[in-house]
Amino acid sequence: MKPMNVKELVERMTLEEKIEMCSGVDFWHLKGIERLGIPSIMVSDGPHGLRKQADKADNLGINDSIQAVCFPTAAGTASSFNRALLRSLGETLGEECQAEHVAILLGPAVNIKRSPLCGRNFEYFSEDPYLAGEMAASYISGVQSKHVGTSIKHFAVNNQERRRMTVSAVTDERTLREIYFPAFEAAVKQAQPWTVMCSYNRINGVYSSENEWLLDQVLRRDWGFQGFVMTDWGAANDRVEGIKAGLELEMPSSGGVNSARIRKGVQEGRISEETLDHAVERILEIVFRYAENRDETAVFDRAADHEKAHQAALETMVLLKNEGALPLRKDQKITFIGGFAEHPRYQGGGSSHVNSYKVTSALEAAKELDVTYAPGYDTNTTESDEALLEEAQEAAKKADVAVVFVGITDAMESEGMDRRTLSMPKNHEVLVKAVSEVQKNTVVVVMCGGCITMPWIDDVRGVLYAYLGGEAVGTATLDLLFGDVNPSGKLAETFPRRLEDNPSYLYFFGDEQNKTEYREGVFVGYRYYDKKNMDVLFPFGYGLSYTTFEYSNLTLDKSEMKDNDTPVSYTHLTLPTILRV
Repeated sequence: MKPMNVKELVERMTLEEKIEMCSGVDFWHLKGIERLGIPSIMVSDGPHGLRKQADKADNLGINDSIQAVCFPTAAGTASSFNRALLRSLGETLGEECQAEHVAILLGPAVNIKRSPLCGRNFEYFSEDPYLAGEMAASYISGVQSKHVGTSIKHFAVNNQERRRMTVSAVTDERTLREIYFPAFEAAVKQAQPWTVMCSYNRINGVYSSENEWLLDQVLRRDWGFQGFVMTDWGAANDRVEGIKAGLELEMPSSGGVNSARIRKGVQEGRISEETLDHAVERILEIVFRYAENRDETAVFDRAADHEKAHQAALETMVLLKNEGALPLRKDQKITFIGGFAEHPRYQGGGSSHVNSYKVTSALEAAKELDVTYAPGYDTNTTESDEALLEEAQEAAKKADVAVVFVGITDAMESEGMDRRTLSMPKNHEVLVKAVSEVQKNTVVVVMCGGCITMPWIDDVRGVLYAYLGGEAVGTATLDLLFGDVNPSGKLAETFPRRLEDNPSYLYFFGDEQNKTEYREGVFVGYRYYDKKNMDVLFPFGYGLSYTTFEYSNLTLDKSEMKDNDTPVSYTHLTLPTILRV
């Protein structure tokens, strides 16, 4: 039970106990103090599926976690533009956390997509601050409705993986306030996440973990944040300066190293015990908020949640092109080509990697249909295999329609590294070209976490962008290809025609002084392309469906109207009878 007054509990704690409360006891647990009735609670990744590790813990997903359900990643769920979907996803994850005794789920990740090269873009919602904030607030509200906390991340300006531990993001306050802060601000003001996770990087030379302006002035004073701030794993720099700036919890345990530094800081008067007390109070408020609301009846129903992952995936995929090839008919001779049809790419690499309960491929989902299959490429290399290409072309020739499954591989897109190109692997692009040469009805399904270039776009009749659709990706893909469900996803990011068109292109990776200059300012994503009147491959918000609308017998109640005091005649108004979306 929570004590009558957290302040009184802190007064009963020794200095050593207070210090230890400000650090994880291990990789995933906070310190408990049995004599005072303070429980140890657990935190866990991740944003699109529970990655709870019992032992052999690590923060990059190298070791296995419990079997869980992998939902579509944020790059896809943002394409739904559906607050209710994100709320529902959060509720499901919160229920799973309760069942697995997880107090805080480490997510959502809301960093803005400054560059399409960021290796972690699959975990981020959008290039648009408003959309990212609305998705985040809905997700957080859903998780926390189950009395489980969230840790919105990575605060702030964490937009690249290269040198992420040390790089300094150099930018002005207007850009921060208009582009990189609003998603966090909206989430804090609308949903009050229990915790905020600070990023590794520096902002204008100051580490996020010890940035008083960031953690105290902006987060607490300007926005009214009520919870505690934790580090990303290993993001603490100067631990004493961090506590003074508003960083309460270091994760994971530093093995006593930083505890000794805090102790010395108190002894030397560089940090007051009163400041330390405030940090501990904030942590304990969250610890007891979870402990008081434990739901011992919660159940992790993996089969039911797999179906929820299927339903979520239906709203995350985006139909980018359709010249009459879709929807497919079940009486057609269809061939699936490409290794991702059999072994789909459905999640990214790194700390969010889920040990999936059940993965359904498109080929498995189509097992009751008359569908042939050719692998087309070797996923262990980027080089084409002539024998596999010939087999793919023969399969395509014999079919009425060829569906080619391609995308970006795990080796090219993961936490801890940035992409070097917007191109797919060479053998994926060669396969699309080879199939389209022998089969005019070629449809491409793309599985990856970010945007790509499409030099083959004019050679195919349909493109379905599946993003990283979670463990039920195959079933959802078939539902959309055959028109059992109408595609409804819209792009939450701009697809440029060339990497060089992106406004951050010249400065993204940074310079020899270990800083990256945000010279494009507020002109991120569609703001830049609109300002430059630049042609793009697909614009923000783009997405087709199979729907046709027909308007007929239209009438107006007057022959003349005013717009900005300028008379506009509608006497000769002509409208198309059919509009397609």
